[in-house]
Order: sequence, then C-alpha cells, then structure tokens
Amino acid sequence: MREHRTDGARRLRQAGIWLAVGAAGTAIGVPVAIASVGTTEGAPGVAGLLLGVGLVGLGLGIWRLVQAFRTREQCIDIHERGLTHRVAGTATVIPWEEVAQVSTSGGDGRPLADARGTGSTCEIRLHNGRRIRVDAFTEDIRDLAAVVHRAVHLGQFPQGRGR
Repeated sequence: MREHRTDGARRLRQAGIWLAVGAAGTAIGVPVAIASVGTTEGAPGVAGLLLGVGLVGLGLGIWRLVQAFRTREQCIDIHERGLTHRVAGTATVIPWEEVAQVSTSGGDGRPLADARGTGSTCEIRLHNGRRIRVDAFTEDIRDLAAVVHRAVHLGQFPQGRGR
C-alpha cells in the first residue's frame, strides 16, 4: 500500500496569508477611498488598487479555507486491487474496475504555481460520474497519476507497496 496525503496545514496557512493580505488591503483601502472622495488626483487610483487587492485577497483566502475544510485529512491509498479515498474520517474503497479515466494538468515545473497548489492537478473519474481531484498540495501527485494510469489503462496493477 502507498499513501498520497494532502497537506491540509499548508492550505490553511495559505488561506491565512490570503485573508491577512485581503484584510490589510481592505482596511487601508476603505479610508483612502473615503478620503479621496471629490478628488481626481492619484488617490482614487490608489484606493481602487488597495480595495482590489483586499477583495481578491479575501476571496482567495475564503476559497482556500473552504477547500481546506472540504478536503481535511484527505489521503489516497493505492492497493493492488484499487484505491481508497479518505476524507474527514470517511473512507471509500474504489476497485480499479470502477475507475473510468485519470487525467493530469499542469506539472510544468513552475515553482510558484506548485507552491500555491495550482501547478499540478490530477483528476480521477469514476464510471458513476464521481470525480476525485487532487492538486499540488498532495504528496507525489505525478506518481499517483502514473500508478493509476498504468493500472486503469495498461492493466499493470501495483505490487507490494503500491508501485
């Protein structure tokens, strides 16, 4: 068996950073916007920039926070006969026969994209329409995709420790 855990703590840290940036941008942008009422000089542009950064930061922070709670304790275990998807204390055993397709995107080695969790993604589609999506916050995402692809499309099932 081989585990591919998702780093939920890293998602929470990222959510906290985005929320702090958003709160700071909004907290500074609102007074600047109020002070710039009636002027046409640079203050309205600065206020717009600060409010934009604030709103984008708050939006991204809330998105990451929701994502962190939805996928808390997520882990995909690879077995000889299939995989187990665990999320928040619930485990679903999925035999290889139920997996319809595996696809990956990204993976172009952009360090900042992978640090944000948006660089590489893997989607496992099941015959019943369910999708399991993991991103760069998951350990060895490329290896996970390769093992699932070999098992589903090539009939090369993992032996021993999920390899």
